[in-house]
Amino acid sequence: MSTTHALEIQGLSLQSLAEEFGTPLYVYDAETIRGQYHKLKDAFSGFNSKLKYATKALSNINILKLLQKEGSGLDCVCINEIKLGLKAGFDPKDIIFTPNGVSFEEIEQAIELGVNLNIDNIPYLKKVGEKYGENQPVCIRINPHIQAGGNAKIQVGHVGSKFGISYLQFEEVLEVVRKYDLHIVGLHIHTGSDILDADVFLKAAKVLFDMAKHFPNLKFLDFGSGFKVAYKEGDVVTNIPELGEKLTGAVNAFYQDFGRELEIWFEPGKYMVSESGHFLVKTNLIKSTPACQFIAVDSGFNHLIRPMFYDSFHHIANVSNPEGPKKIYNVVGYICETDTFATEREIAETKEGDTLCFYNAGAYAIEMSSNFNSRLKPAEVLVMDGKPHLIRKRQEFEVLLQDQIELDF
Repeated sequence: MSTTHALEIQGLSLQSLAEEFGTPLYVYDAETIRGQYHKLKDAFSGFNSKLKYATKALSNINILKLLQKEGSGLDCVCINEIKLGLKAGFDPKDIIFTPNGVSFEEIEQAIELGVNLNIDNIPYLKKVGEKYGENQPVCIRINPHIQAGGNAKIQVGHVGSKFGISYLQFEEVLEVVRKYDLHIVGLHIHTGSDILDADVFLKAAKVLFDMAKHFPNLKFLDFGSGFKVAYKEGDVVTNIPELGEKLTGAVNAFYQDFGRELEIWFEPGKYMVSESGHFLVKTNLIKSTPACQFIAVDSGFNHLIRPMFYDSFHHIANVSNPEGPKKIYNVVGYICETDTFATEREIAETKEGDTLCFYNAGAYAIEMSSNFNSRLKPAEVLVMDGKPHLIRKRQEFEVLLQDQIELDF
């Protein structure tokens, strides 16, 4: 499968957006987000499926409101993500809270807010039982010991992962459930991101199917996510229709064995928003050395850390001069650390002042951004129904001092 890298969004040129709102700038296409949501809903229409958008991918409240209107629920990993979701209009029953390593006070806050609780460790399962007993519905996150995903840092279901309760500890889980008469309403599994093989999902699903028979009051099974999107031309991606077809057969067979239907949940994050995102930067300078030619831009890993953190590939285009002759460049940032976005990349001839676009920048871009080197965070724009909407203003210098307490020396 190939991916295209358009120079416009809903008829608006990327260059014109850079000129109107300045750079660096995150721009999102609402139609792409809607399309990804409905692609999954259509593929999983053969059973009772529910989508819970993974808030951590992109948590701007306008993105949350957009998905809420489409019918999505939310997957949250932090109490503040829950609060954002509630403010965006989500019903607590449509939110699942799946934290890792948080304080138990945060668990208590989530219970008070009325969202679905997903516990991934035995000590907290015991604490919930001791304090709430059968009165608190609980989902349990299982670690299936399945290693899958495009990068070691996004493989979260293997035996050495900190996430989930090992399936080898399942008997201990059952003992805790019996001791406190816990009300188990869900089972959850998530193996990683950028998963291509539909059989990985089926293998993980079988783990939950086998465990489900121990919990007669289940309401849902949650298969997490991990669907891969295209970054390069010719990238192989998760075949969503094929996955939907295979899962439909497996789920309906499970329904027959279990004796009734359950809701089947998924938690897509990157899949929903990654391809909607375009990160626009300005070329500060062209620097030639005996070894290579650099394009230095007005950004760095303070705005897009994925290439440095995950070795991720982002297609880069010169949207000011898209038809220019191709040259080989190293694209780097302005941070006083090594912040190389790309090496030996073929890009249309670039000059100072030209606008470059990093594609697939909708997920984990601004979410992982920082004020490192006292740099300011960019603005965000959502293109919806053919019009650009500023959904986050560009930070100003005062932001750097607003939480500091200046002493009088």
